[in-house]
Amino acid sequence: MRPAFGGPPIPVGVDVQVESLDTISEVDMDFTMTLYLRHYWKDERLAFPSTNNQSMTFDSRLVKKIWVPDMFFVHSKRSFIHDTTTDNVMLRVVTVTAMCNMDLSRFPLDTQTCSLEIESYAYTDDDLMLYWKKGNESLDTDDRISLSQFLIQKFHTTTKLAFYSSTGWYNRLYIHFTLRRHIFFFLLQTYFPATLMVMLSWVSFWIDRRAVPARVPLGITHGAHHVHHHHGGQRLMPRVSYIKAVDIYLWLPCTCEIGHPDDLAVDPQITGYGTMDVNMTGNYGMPENGGRQERILAQVALNNPQIASHVKPSRGYVNIWIDTHAIDKYSRVCSPALTSSSTSSTGPSTRNRERWDPVGGWVGVCE
Repeated sequence: MRPAFGGPPIPVGVDVQVESLDTISEVDMDFTMTLYLRHYWKDERLAFPSTNNQSMTFDSRLVKKIWVPDMFFVHSKRSFIHDTTTDNVMLRVVTVTAMCNMDLSRFPLDTQTCSLEIESYAYTDDDLMLYWKKGNESLDTDDRISLSQFLIQKFHTTTKLAFYSSTGWYNRLYIHFTLRRHIFFFLLQTYFPATLMVMLSWVSFWIDRRAVPARVPLGITHGAHHVHHHHGGQRLMPRVSYIKAVDIYLWLPCTCEIGHPDDLAVDPQITGYGTMDVNMTGNYGMPENGGRQERILAQVALNNPQIASHVKPSRGYVNIWIDTHAIDKYSRVCSPALTSSSTSSTGPSTRNRERWDPVGGWVGVCE
């Protein structure tokens, strides 16, 4: 039974010293903390008459015979009180694993705020008034606390009331700490490799368009690397239902729409032309001046009789020469320029665009 039962609520002061912040888990959405927890209250029933001694010290056996506040950690998954080298009596050394709801939409450029909540289990605010003994100074932290993936920005405390419909209002103490993720690890493991693969894809602009065995494996390797790299990193992340910043950076280069020249068609109702058959051998024509011009031959079938009447009867199609050299030439400059400008203005980002490839048709260019 609490002191002054039936009277005003008993004040219980609390102070905490955070000894270590052990782990932060994005997969389990929790954190593990070791702390020293102290309670302060006054029990008139323990008063004794004395003219010399202002206090008396007893061993741990007395704790089982007196009233102590029934504190517990709200949203705690696991916790235990240390008993080495002796039982905790005046000071409780506690290791607790508690829930931390994280918003990973900006991962790995995110900042997380986690809270450890302390509350009385059985006593409402009518019986027990829980408060920080010295306000925000009641929370003490070790300056040597550090984490491999996070920078601890600040610790602070608050006090609120929690309501339960079945029992009423309870005093609740909060320990808040803000974490900012270190980006350098992800630059080395994610952003730099992905950027290098995108830069490697630009090599195709310098490869001859007739070199099919060289151009095709380069594109396949680029796409396979992004898929493997992205799924490898997802194994260490929770299966959230929203898109993260790293997903956009890794998947945007892989959203290129790949088509085949045999699929190209024009509307016969408008142009009178049917399907376009591109010469896949990459034939090159010779202009009248004798110089070599890099062009590709496309044969367009004629569906409109009015247009076909103006063509030789034995053919039924029209030869169209498409100059593809300029596309690769401009892409050698535009692709790096667009990527560099977007990265410098918005950070790690990606862009997509299309170009004509005589071997593969309209191909999305990953920048």
